[in-house]
Amino acid sequence: MSRTSPESTEATAARYAAAGFTGRARLGQVPALVVVDLCRGFTDPGSPLGTAMPDVVRRTAELVRKARRSQVLVVYTTIAISQVALATSAWVRKVPSLRVLSEGSPWTELDPDLGRLDSEPVIAKVGASAFFGTSLRSLLAAHHVDTVLVAGATTSGCVRATVVDAVQEGYDTFVLVDCVADRAQSPHESSLFDMTSKYADPFTGEEAAGYFSRNEVPPPVLPAG
Repeated sequence: MSRTSPESTEATAARYAAAGFTGRARLGQVPALVVVDLCRGFTDPGSPLGTAMPDVVRRTAELVRKARRSQVLVVYTTIAISQVALATSAWVRKVPSLRVLSEGSPWTELDPDLGRLDSEPVIAKVGASAFFGTSLRSLLAAHHVDTVLVAGATTSGCVRATVVDAVQEGYDTFVLVDCVADRAQSPHESSLFDMTSKYADPFTGEEAAGYFSRNEVPPPVLPAG
């Protein structure tokens, strides 16, 4: 039996464009930066869930500092699962290594290289999306946020889930393509393509910093892959 050759990136992009995936998100007046799960459990290779991502952590930390200077709300998330939830969670049954992210575990602590300030909120979650079962929705509403920019890990998991929920909540949404990471390149790239086709626009950290300071930035461009 012959196998079908994989479609080229250009052909896939053309197929999506023909289907009407051609719109763009809007740069609003009140952005927020949501840093998803750059906790030690994901950024430290010593964790069963961890992968070394020092460049992403460094670039995200730089963007956080620029967001502070522009008085942009910065929100961090981590996963911290109670003992009760560990025993009942379908997600934990599917991914048993999530047990290391139990409440009180050092793996739930944010990567220290992010340089979080005590005044910056950290939301503990038990699901993939930063919105699921958390106070993020009300926090963004209280700050009159209209635009959400997402950084963090993993691209194909909690970042993607957060991006999908953000646009469904009505926020113009941007994924920071050089401030997100995954355990492998293939799911990282395919998830970026899917997100930026359907739910969010791609932004670099540099473009986001310009937006935060209200400098002129070029319109987002759909990545080739």
